[in-house]
Amino acid sequence: MFARLLIMLYAITSYAVFLGSFVWAVGFVGNINSLTSKSIDVGGSGSVTEAVLVDVLLLALFALQHSVMARPAFKRWLTRFIPKAAERSTYVLLSSLILLLLFWQWRPIPTPIWRIEGLGASVLTSIHWLGWLIVLTSTYLIDHFDLFGLKQAAFALRATEAPAQPFKTPLLYRLVRHPLMLGFLLAFWATPEMSVGHLMFAALNTAYILVGLQLEERDLVAAFGDTYRRYRRRVPMLLPRLIGGRDIPEQETEARP
Repeated sequence: MFARLLIMLYAITSYAVFLGSFVWAVGFVGNINSLTSKSIDVGGSGSVTEAVLVDVLLLALFALQHSVMARPAFKRWLTRFIPKAAERSTYVLLSSLILLLLFWQWRPIPTPIWRIEGLGASVLTSIHWLGWLIVLTSTYLIDHFDLFGLKQAAFALRATEAPAQPFKTPLLYRLVRHPLMLGFLLAFWATPEMSVGHLMFAALNTAYILVGLQLEERDLVAAFGDTYRRYRRRVPMLLPRLIGGRDIPEQETEARP
């Protein structure tokens, strides 16, 4: 029982660190000084060469950790050393800590590329916030607490294993296969004030997302087989179709192995 309580406490701690990193992410990308004093264009100094080198290394570190730890083979290896119920929380904790490191050590390159005012600025700001709303909504449409490890810990506390997550396509997932990533892209790119540093951040993250989604889709095909292949044929990856496209019938859902 003590071990199960520790797993629950570990999951709650990991989730708390995630919440802190998420709030900082919103302030970081949006240059919101009321949320954080260090943002994508504010804080720190140094040469452009140093800034590019440090920022690229920080983004590469996050991409490497995020992709490696998300692979099923790594999860199987990791659960040889830690309880299975703590695996997701460990992923969340390390991802959040690396994000906090990235925000803390980021070197701004504030040289402006574009600055839009008036109605255009209002539209871009609205799209930016829509992106964050899509990110949050997407996590709850599937299973927010499973995604961040709390559900697994809660089941472990009751000495049972969390049930397999079924394949489902609620709401936004009927429009695009990866609304979570679409939300991030909107939040990263939709800004009335684009700097060199912000452009580099958005471009490198976009490249990582496009590569990472290929790896994720490979894992989803391995997990769900023809069900996911049919879904992939009918629903676009990131850009919703204005016309056409069909929903997956409910009888085609199945549980993840």
